[in-house]
Amino acid sequence: MLDKEETMKTLIIGLGNPILTDDGVGVKVAYQLQELVDEKKYPEVTITEASAGGIRLMEAMLGYDRVILIDAFLLDEEKTQPGRIHRLTLDQLGSLSPTQHSASAHDTTLFTALKAAQEMGYRTPPEVIVFAVEVQNILEFSETPTPQVAKAIPEVTQMVLEELSS
Repeated sequence: MLDKEETMKTLIIGLGNPILTDDGVGVKVAYQLQELVDEKKYPEVTITEASAGGIRLMEAMLGYDRVILIDAFLLDEEKTQPGRIHRLTLDQLGSLSPTQHSASAHDTTLFTALKAAQEMGYRTPPEVIVFAVEVQNILEFSETPTPQVAKAIPEVTQMVLEELSS
């Protein structure tokens, strides 16, 4: 009998822009995972990066059993604790930030895009997990994250590896 992780088609997407300081946290985690995940042990795992949201992100997720997203998470400045990691379901993320991944009038939120795909009969992933890292600086150009976010990268990487094993 095959293990769950060997039969579950999983997509891991590191979201963000790696040259916008902390916004690249998801991409940096994806790079680490690409080095650490053994393709022979996890043949059904695809690791990639993306800077898209909404409909384009939903399209990338179609046909997978499980999707793990890693992204920057910016609360208001008074509440933000840079480097703090949240493990969220898509529903939880939608309730915290209903405009998540909606960058233009020509797109929609990921939550809405997935619901629309389900209504149209597409096979959407039944499990979507989001690792959101609270960030400090997403506006300045730099390939180096702030110190607190840099410290979170190996922690999130480990959390994703544990998720693959569960």
